[in-house]
Amino acid sequence: MKFRTLAIVPALLCSTAVAAQENNAAAVAAKPAALIADGIPAVPQELVDLTRPYMEFRTASFSDWDPKSRSMLISTRFGNVAQLHTVAAPGMDRRQISFEAEPVGGRYIPGTDTVLVRKDRGGDEFFQLYTLKDGRLTLLTDGKSRNELGAISNDGKLVGFSSTRRNGADSDLYVMDPMNPSTSRMVAQVKGGGWGIIDFAPGNTMAVVGNYQSIEKTNMFTLDLASGVMTPIGDHSKKIAYGGAQFAPNGALWATSDENSDFQRLGTIDTRTGKFTPRSPEARWDVEGFDIAPDGSFIAYVINEAGMSRLKLLNPKTGKVRVVEGLPKGTIGGFRIAPWGTIGLTVSSARVPTDAFSVDPKTLKVTRWTMSETGGLDPARNVESEFVEVKSFDGEPVSGFLYRPDPAKFPGKRPVIVNIHGGPEGQSTPSFRGRANYLLNELGVAIFYPNVRGSTGFGKRFVSLDNGPFKREDSVKDIGAFLDRLQSDPTIDASKMAVTGGSYGGYMCYATAIRYGDRFKAADCIVAISNFTTFLENTQSYRRDLRRVEYGDERDPAQRAKLQEISPLTSVDKLRIPLLVVTGANDPRVPQSEADQIVAAVRAKGRTAWHLVGKNEGHGFAKKENIDYQFWTEVQFWKQNLLK
Repeated sequence: MKFRTLAIVPALLCSTAVAAQENNAAAVAAKPAALIADGIPAVPQELVDLTRPYMEFRTASFSDWDPKSRSMLISTRFGNVAQLHTVAAPGMDRRQISFEAEPVGGRYIPGTDTVLVRKDRGGDEFFQLYTLKDGRLTLLTDGKSRNELGAISNDGKLVGFSSTRRNGADSDLYVMDPMNPSTSRMVAQVKGGGWGIIDFAPGNTMAVVGNYQSIEKTNMFTLDLASGVMTPIGDHSKKIAYGGAQFAPNGALWATSDENSDFQRLGTIDTRTGKFTPRSPEARWDVEGFDIAPDGSFIAYVINEAGMSRLKLLNPKTGKVRVVEGLPKGTIGGFRIAPWGTIGLTVSSARVPTDAFSVDPKTLKVTRWTMSETGGLDPARNVESEFVEVKSFDGEPVSGFLYRPDPAKFPGKRPVIVNIHGGPEGQSTPSFRGRANYLLNELGVAIFYPNVRGSTGFGKRFVSLDNGPFKREDSVKDIGAFLDRLQSDPTIDASKMAVTGGSYGGYMCYATAIRYGDRFKAADCIVAISNFTTFLENTQSYRRDLRRVEYGDERDPAQRAKLQEISPLTSVDKLRIPLLVVTGANDPRVPQSEADQIVAAVRAKGRTAWHLVGKNEGHGFAKKENIDYQFWTEVQFWKQNLLK
């Protein structure tokens, strides 16, 4: 026995050494296969473990009502990407009905239990349309071009969509019977990428069509579906923006429009004269969306009050408006009125992780249908935002939302990250912050979400203040005014400030890192424009003209010179703070070349540039494993460059 025991000791020592090696290997988190982490340190497993509860929250977005079972169709994620589920009644289990490797969205074809689905591949935004039945998708479009779902007729017999199949650039208009894709036909050949069929008139002989040209201008038409003849609605020489349009059961055309107003109002359009008559009583704030009850008895609409959403019900006969008071204070997403009158909608707030609700139009009673998980964390501990307004360099009021860490847990001055939204025609709103709650609740980092000039929600005058290359940097100067306000705040550590942003917010991230590099310690710029001229030359052709209206036309020598002057790549020698760049390799909007060129330029100066590339992602990461790894990379980046 003695000799046998001694003989075992070396084996035990060997196995212990192997275990130690395995533990050391396990100390590094596995990187998803589709990610390229260029110049980025490995993610420690310890960080993964610490953040895990914040990674496991879910959201549930309302999509539609099942006309047969009266269940709710929602989009939520149980695997790597969001899929469609049904919920039979409030609080009941979610039953998954789509099982794809890519995110899908959809709505029911009226009168059926078949769902019409839109899906792309790897974030390339070359969407295809499908029907979903018994867990299987049936392709309706050509599988190659970019297709955008427009409208579904009330009887479910027609689907209107736009497609680039003719030449890859122009969004021609098509209709089909979704249950018989062989009926697909082009009804109007157009020029430009902003076209769409918005709604079908009762009887399915006519549709209303929109040609989006910019945030300030949409031209509306009626379309005869038999002849393909389009007739302009109103005077197209006027700069008028329409947010949406829908036919009432009596044939009246309702729409949101900023005609003769600084804000989008809800009203009716005379299709013969083009006259818009406002019907909603609010003089201020945009009507963001609306839906008409199938019996025409009421119209539900949402008002955006400086980022906060309010749901209201309008009686089209009397003009009386009722306000729904029982919803959480936050933002309202897509909503739809069921055939039986119940309103379904999505609500997100600091303490509601995006969930599906319903409203009874008679009693205004609010019912929560889903209670999305928050990784075991109590969402009630999440901090509410604080509205901040300042005057910019030229006296223009600009505002945003500041989230402060718990002062009891994190006393004294705190670091702050300025997080700039994309668009540029976007808006930061006080919605659920997801993974960012880890920064607030566990690291004690404040986060500020600004709405610089050019943001939506503050009227058409405000949204136009950054248009073109010669006004572009005014929005960058707005960040300076916010920094002055933050640096004077007694709870903010002015020596520990950083910036992040995605898409146009990514350009702002680069630009502010250059202009205010003496105030920022680091910058995390996501799917970002680094050079306006190369961006405009390389973005997908179907959207190029639309972006020229906003940013400028690189074909015009004077504008090209100014675009080049204000591009971050031109001033890369002034970008001296550490940089993290996040890129989707399939991004059709801001191609990977925009990231590659600035990373190379920064590194050529001998400075720090981490680069995270998603080979199976587009304009922002959509797959959970990739989003998680991006967040862990960002936390490491902030710990090294902001929190030390």
